[in-house]
Amino acid sequence: MKKTAITKDQQNALTPNAVLQDLLNGNRRFVEGIPEGSDNASLINQTTTGQYPKAVVLSCIDSRVPVETILDQAIGDIFVARVAGNFENTDILGSLEYSCNVAGSKLILVLGHESCGAVKAACDGVELGNITAMLENIKPAVRKSVNEIEGEANSSNKEFVAKTVENNVRLTIERIRTKSPILAEMEDFGEIAIVGGVYSLHTGKVMIL
Repeated sequence: MKKTAITKDQQNALTPNAVLQDLLNGNRRFVEGIPEGSDNASLINQTTTGQYPKAVVLSCIDSRVPVETILDQAIGDIFVARVAGNFENTDILGSLEYSCNVAGSKLILVLGHESCGAVKAACDGVELGNITAMLENIKPAVRKSVNEIEGEANSSNKEFVAKTVENNVRLTIERIRTKSPILAEMEDFGEIAIVGGVYSLHTGKVMIL
């Protein structure tokens, strides 16, 4: 059966846990190679006058992590904000607040991924143009990993990079809650959930942290 666009009533009836499970089910379909069918022309027509996405995903720009594809979501299903290293800033926070407080999404998923180039660059202290300032957003995760992983604190240490990817997701979530009283209050009231995950480039699976 072809997917249809989410209606406002359907969005209102969703719970954060149900949305998370829906995304994980979509990831399972992706891994197993059995995605749901979509009639894009029909979905375009159905969403012309409005949108009621169930979730917003903050992910990296990495071309190997096409968010809608790996979660098996169609037109109108999810908001996606992307920046190298999947961290928050003022513009991203405003986008998350719009997604949840204005447009009614029930879940924020901060999605990191295995062997993230931005994380590796932060581990190595890369300095290049505007990339230098961008990587400052990931440095707190690097510093946290230094106290948790033995060996070289750079991109040559796969375990260190993996831990930094996870720490970057966790710290981003903490900062979202701290910097956005709107989202923190919505989470406290159970209106939304804020969760983190890491995507495996080797398996295609999303692991929730």
